[in-house]
Amino acid sequence: MRGLSVRSPQPKAYRLKHKAFSVIALFITAIYYFSSCQSNISIQTAQYAVNGQKVYKNHCQNCHGAKGEGLGKLYPPLTDQDFFIKNREKLSCIVRHGLHGEIEVLGQKYDQPMPGNTLLTDMDIAYVLTYITTAFGQSDSTYSHEEVKKALESCQ
Repeated sequence: MRGLSVRSPQPKAYRLKHKAFSVIALFITAIYYFSSCQSNISIQTAQYAVNGQKVYKNHCQNCHGAKGEGLGKLYPPLTDQDFFIKNREKLSCIVRHGLHGEIEVLGQKYDQPMPGNTLLTDMDIAYVLTYITTAFGQSDSTYSHEEVKKALESCQ
């Protein structure tokens, strides 16, 4: 077996350094990838949305569905970004006092009364509206406690 050189196995320390370097490179790549995919949602908005999800599950989900999809022609979906934008000032009042009369959501007319949630605090309403508009309406803004309180003072 002349002419053939047998390579000696690389030292264990070299293999460990190589593995460590590979793991660190993979970790840095993963951090870069995931940080580039982050949304524009602030920490406060995320906190409100998490709290709002709890309120939504207890008070809204039975009619509007787990994903805000609504219930056929009875209850509207909560996925119409345009509706949220046009009615931002009214949404707090709708949650607190309910809604009677016809509305149009995503081109579909709905005329089923919505009962109010009078037991919800102003803060609960801020939480749930933030959750609904960020989770279903693709918004990245918070309904502040002050905004909800002011809107509720002007309910008609």
